[in-house]
Amino acid sequence: MDSLSPEQRQRRWLMLGVVALAYVLSFFQRFAPAGIAPDLAAAFETSAASLGVLAATYFYVYTVMQVPTGILVDTLGPRRILLLGCLVGGAGSFLFGAAPTLDLALVGRTMIGLGVSVTFIAMLKLVAVWFEENRFATMVGICMLIGNLGSVLAGAPLSAMAQATGWRGVFIGVGVISLILGVACWLIVRDGPQAAHAVERPRFDRTVVLSSLLAVLRNRDTWPAALVNTGMSGAFFTFAGLWATPYLMQVHGMTRSVAASHLSLWFGGFAIGCLFIGGLSDRLGRRKPVMIAVSHVYVLIWLVWLSGISMPPMISYTLFALMGLSTAGFSLTWACAKEVNPPLLSGMSTSVANMGGFLCAALMQPLVGWVMDLGWQGEMLGGARIYDAATWRHGVLVVTIVATLGAAASWWIRETGCRNIWRKT
Repeated sequence: MDSLSPEQRQRRWLMLGVVALAYVLSFFQRFAPAGIAPDLAAAFETSAASLGVLAATYFYVYTVMQVPTGILVDTLGPRRILLLGCLVGGAGSFLFGAAPTLDLALVGRTMIGLGVSVTFIAMLKLVAVWFEENRFATMVGICMLIGNLGSVLAGAPLSAMAQATGWRGVFIGVGVISLILGVACWLIVRDGPQAAHAVERPRFDRTVVLSSLLAVLRNRDTWPAALVNTGMSGAFFTFAGLWATPYLMQVHGMTRSVAASHLSLWFGGFAIGCLFIGGLSDRLGRRKPVMIAVSHVYVLIWLVWLSGISMPPMISYTLFALMGLSTAGFSLTWACAKEVNPPLLSGMSTSVANMGGFLCAALMQPLVGWVMDLGWQGEMLGGARIYDAATWRHGVLVVTIVATLGAAASWWIRETGCRNIWRKT
């Protein structure tokens, strides 16, 4: 933005850095159950379906909060809700780490989802307000790269820490960090440069808010992006968020550490892919062909896991890395939704596109667990249920169908040329 002073240009990077660190915690909390799934199953002596509900509670709240968060960042600004979100998420992490029963763990997980649900949309709003439009996908990719450090930490590192020190202490420590980041967001983040404050933006008025939200929802070009996000990220969050580690252990005979390292590679590939795919799309000046290509590669890899075929470690590691890179394709859906809606409603448009994936995961995690419980033969190990390969295939089939529907929706994405094409009629 040419209107920014040198001091504002420097400050925007500091703000983005602090919020990106908060986003690291959001990603960590999202995928942490996968890294400690055996510990949770043993600690609460629960079934796959109940474990799915515990993990999915985060996604239930996250889904419900997406549109309200978009409204809040467009009206009240991101600074206030970032502070509140970090405080609530930190308190939830404390409760989850100390929970003696599954019911209290569910309450803690709910608070975690409520707290961290505001971080991403607030971050997108800051990028939209403080950075140039033609750099949006690239900047989002940078933020995703940083944020995905949290998902990488939720893989092998969390598994190792949980075995060494216990999983409860990890979550209490994360709660402390969350509180610190909340204070940092309040002290450093500003809703926009002075020039942005001079521009009229939606006020917190029910009539204005509802009309703005309806404008986004009635825009038919919003929905293909939302559906692609639903299929691709829904499959990602469902499987990587809980089932990947036990699947690799029980179907492919991997040790827990090797399975967790595959999961970390998926997350790492996703982080790099977000930066690479966003930058590639911006340089090409195209959204649709990039999204079509990566979403279809993503489905092909899911078909491999569905087959349950045995493979050497080199192949499985390579497939997980490629799956991470292709998973990152859904990061373009936020740009696609933003660029077909009014610029002042970037928070609402990105939140609508973002909602489907979390809703999908909220429904799919317990559904996959329920499907697998139907085929459970009664075998247990260390307090956790063991499922055979045929039963796992049924669970993976559900996830593969969702990923396929997301890839199909990519053909209906409207090409924007990496610029806002909305015109008031």
